[in-house]
Formats: sequence, structure tokens, C-alpha cells
Amino acid sequence: MSAPTRRLTTAQALVRFLSAQYTERDGVRRRLIAGTWGIFGHGNVAGVGQALLEAGEEVMPFHQGRNEQSMVHAAVGYARQLNRLSAQAVTTSIGPGATNLVTGAALATINRLPVLLLPGDYFASHAPDPLLQQLEHPVEADVSVNDTLRPVSRYFDRITRPEALIPSALQAMRVLADPAETGAVTLALPQDVQAEAYDWPEEFFAERVWYVRRPAPDPVELSAAVEAIRSAERPLIVAGGGVHHSEAEAALKAFVEATGIPVASTQAGKGSLRHDHPADLGGIGHTGTAVSDELARTADLVIGVGTRYTDFTTASGTLFQNPDVRFLNLNITGFDAHKLAARTLVCDARSGLERLLEALSGHRVSEAYEAGYRAGKDRWEEVVEAAYRAGDENAVPTQTQVLGALDAAVGDDDVVINAAGSLPGDLHKLWRSRSPRQYHLEYGYSCMGYEIPAGIGVQQAAPGTPVWALVGDGTYLMMPTEIVTAVQEGLPLNIVLIQNHGYASIGGLSQETGGERFGTAYRFRAPDGTFTGAPLPVDLAANAASLGMEVLRAKTVRELREALAAARASDRPTCVYVETDPTPTAPPAEAWWDVPVAETASREAAVEARERYDRQVADRRRHL
Repeated sequence: MSAPTRRLTTAQALVRFLSAQYTERDGVRRRLIAGTWGIFGHGNVAGVGQALLEAGEEVMPFHQGRNEQSMVHAAVGYARQLNRLSAQAVTTSIGPGATNLVTGAALATINRLPVLLLPGDYFASHAPDPLLQQLEHPVEADVSVNDTLRPVSRYFDRITRPEALIPSALQAMRVLADPAETGAVTLALPQDVQAEAYDWPEEFFAERVWYVRRPAPDPVELSAAVEAIRSAERPLIVAGGGVHHSEAEAALKAFVEATGIPVASTQAGKGSLRHDHPADLGGIGHTGTAVSDELARTADLVIGVGTRYTDFTTASGTLFQNPDVRFLNLNITGFDAHKLAARTLVCDARSGLERLLEALSGHRVSEAYEAGYRAGKDRWEEVVEAAYRAGDENAVPTQTQVLGALDAAVGDDDVVINAAGSLPGDLHKLWRSRSPRQYHLEYGYSCMGYEIPAGIGVQQAAPGTPVWALVGDGTYLMMPTEIVTAVQEGLPLNIVLIQNHGYASIGGLSQETGGERFGTAYRFRAPDGTFTGAPLPVDLAANAASLGMEVLRAKTVRELREALAAARASDRPTCVYVETDPTPTAPPAEAWWDVPVAETASREAAVEARERYDRQVADRRRHL
């Protein structure tokens, strides 16, 4: 007797399959693919589009996007808010719709966040050839624009026959659900194959649960780790995003309170401890706090938990200066655990911290070490207060005063989202994280345009949670389109739009590296051809209003406080627009960042910058 089958198109079968996939961790079950974002064109409208329509909202919720890159950002924001245990799919047409996915896919994979990409592809049969929007390659007929997604995907396949979907779909789910493998997953779907019917085994549509394991540390590695911690006099924990993904915040808190070892956080790890915990030292690295970076320079053991050690964290290899410094890395991926020639604990962050705590029973750092870092924390809190403080409530606010006003307006569970510009540095140094998910910085790819769509994804994942997307004028001009989606869906997203007439962050970096702020200001051309004329007469607040947002304009610190309070109380998408005083008020960088400077130049600014660069680069170390 033959097994029962169901006759469906490939696209219909895929949608039905996705609707029956679940993750489970610690006894909590979630849908693995909770919804699908889509923009339709000739490459997916009659295939995946028809399949979504036929399945209905109960089987597969559909979200209408305005830009393909933005849809991926929204899906990534959703997945991060839910600790990678639930994800969303994104479907596009062929051609530009598909290539628009590449930036979002890179962001997802770099940040180790799951998203399923379903771009249309050229006819597998090559019946119409060349097809509208087809890239013709003279010697490789099987190449399509979707191949641009290969290097930024953790798994990629092109489904050229209906039955080929079965093993590929299962592999795709495996990768998405695996915390050590996850990232962007791409199933390229030829236009004709999407619509082709096939007799699918009913078993393909059965409910599947992908268990998200918490692997424990190897006993030999654990023993070596315990020995390293017991022998260290100045240990320092570097908390990365893996703490949040593993929901290891409580385990970290218990470990720190038992051992007295302080915690400094990467951008992704900030909020691992509440800001007012005595052992929380704030950010680390180029945009870190003075107390974190001071301890990092003298630490004899650096314990990385769920971090991949980017150059911002290590200050381009110049931060950890103790001649005897050693590293111990607790990470679920061996690739990241072995960085900096570290001792390794390849395991889940929560289970690893719990096992370490058990094995270190009775161990604690010296009272002098604790007293020293706590005093440094108190000194830094005075720096934060000074940056946030507004002496004149009727003055134009600085950027750090904007953060101070926001700090006073938000609740403990609000989510603050940012990704690029000068804000990430100010936030990393100054923001007081009050809960594990409050601080949402995308700094693996630092992608301008991420904030607004990610805010939509976060609100989909956590309905009722106040969400704040912080954007500068440069970021806003790149990708404001998903405002329309927030309006359409009735999501009360709050946007804080800061107008400073240009790329403030890169302008400052340009000045520091001898570039003299070339090409970084949004101004008219001057008679000499440079962009140094009057500011451009753009009205970004009017633009946000034209897209359907309620807009509150704030000209002073007092008006800003009132506008933020009104935005938080509103039940509709709201934009708080503020032009800032460009006077720098953020604390200076406490550690270096390597941006190579011209080795030879005729302009004095570049010559001086190179002299500074040579002095700094001499401090770089290779930890072997």
C-alpha cells in the first residue's frame, strides 16, 4: 500500500511545510516561521503569492513590505527580540527584488540571526530565455543574480525540481534553528517550479519540532577554565550577544555575585546585567567606558561569553595590554571560542556559566579589586550625568541631552533601537540598560536603514512594548519607507529623528584621519565646488508626516521632554523631530580604532593624522 500523498504546487507545499515547523527550548514551543514578508513581481506573484493567498492568514500570516532590504531587517528585529527561537520568511521577485535582499542577508548572518529568504529565480526549464530581468552569463548558464546571496547565507539551494524541495527545506530548518549555525538561509525558487504540481508525501507536512539544545561544557575544558579563573587576580568578563540569545542573564548575574568578577559588554551584549548592578561596567572597547577599558588594559584573564571579538571590542588589538593576559572564551560555536588563542568552553552560555559557578564554589576576587572597579564605576556615572544634564531647558539640545531626555521618558521594558552613525558610540558609553532587551543595537553590520523596519519586527514579536527607533538624518534618508507599513498595521512605533545636516559620525572620523570632513555634510555647493554652503532646505518632519506619522517637533530640551512623553502615550506611529546643537558633548573615545591613514600626503591635516596613527598602531598586539 502506497503512502498517502497530497497534490500541491511547489510553492503551496513550501508554505504548508513552513506552517508546521516549531522550535522548543526549555519546554517552551514556538513557531519557527511565524509569518512571511513579501513584495510581489512576476517572479513570485503566481507561485509563492498564490500559495500564501490559498493558505490564508491562519496558516501563514502575511506582511506587506515596501523595500526588500527593509523586510529582511524587520524579520531580523523580530528574531532577535525572541532570542532566535522564532523567525520570519521574506519572499521577493527575481532581479532587483532578489538582489535587494543581499544587504539584509549579510546583516542577519554577521549577527547570527535567523531569516528565511525565498527569492524568485529564472525558469529552471530555460523555456523563455532570456527572461525579463535575467542576468545572462556567457559561459555559466546556471548563474542567476540569486548567486549573490551565496556568500551571505548560511545555507543556499536552488530548487530546480519540486521533489528537491523536501531535503532542502529540512536542511534549511535545521540551520535556522541551530544556534551555532544560524543566519540567513536562502531557497531560490525558479518561477516555473513554484507553480509546478507534484504529489507530496503527507509526512512532509507533519508537525516537526526542532529542539534547541543547551550543550554543556566538556569536563576537560571546564576543569582548565576553573583553574584559569582561580589563578587570575584581575579577571574581566566580556559579555556578548550570546548571553541574550541563550537567555543567560540570570546565570551571569548569579556568577558575578558569587565571584565578584566584573562585566563589560559589547554592543550586542549590553544589558546582560542591569546598569545599576555594582559589577556592570558598561561598554568595552573603542566606544567603551573609562572603567571598562582601564580594567581591560590590566586584566590578566579575559572571559568572553558569547562574543565574537570585533575590532571595536578589542580596540583593533590594542586594548588588552597586560603582558600576561590570557583569554577564556565560552561560546556555542568553536569558531568564535578559539579566537585570541583562548582556552575554550564550547557550550551554551547559560549551561556554561552554571557549570562554572558550581565548580568555583567559594572563589571570589580580592576586596581591593572589587573596591577599585566599583569606584571607577561611580566616577563614570558622574560622566554620564554630565553628558545628560541640560543646564538650560530652553536651549537647543545636544545629542547626548537627547539621550538623557529619552532615558527619563522610557520604562524598564521599552526597546531602544539603533544601528549606525554617531549614536551607537554615545549609546554604548552612556545608555543605562534596565532590562535584557531594552538595548537593541545592530552593530555587527552597522547598517544604516535598519532601525525603522527592525522596530516593526520588534513590535510584532512583543505587542504592547513601546519601541523607539533612533535615527539621524543620514539614516532616515536611506530608508524611511517602512513607516508606511507601521501606519498600515497600526503599530505605535516611535521614531526619534535627529537632524544634524549630514554624516556626523563619519565627519568626525574624517577629521580625525586627515580627511577634513570631505563629502560628509548635507549642504549646497560653495563657489569652490565643495559642499560647504548653506544647509539643504529639507524638511524630514514633513516627509514623515506625509507617510502617515504623527509628528511632534521639538526645538528645546523642554519641548523634547514633552514630545517624548506624548509619543510614549500615543497609540499610533509617532515621530519626534529634533534639530540638535552640534557641539560635541559625548565623552571622548577611551580606546583606539584602526582606520588606516594615508602614508603620504601633501595636505597638513593628513600628515598630522598619519603621525598620530603611527603612534597608535605601535601598541597593537597579536594574542598567540
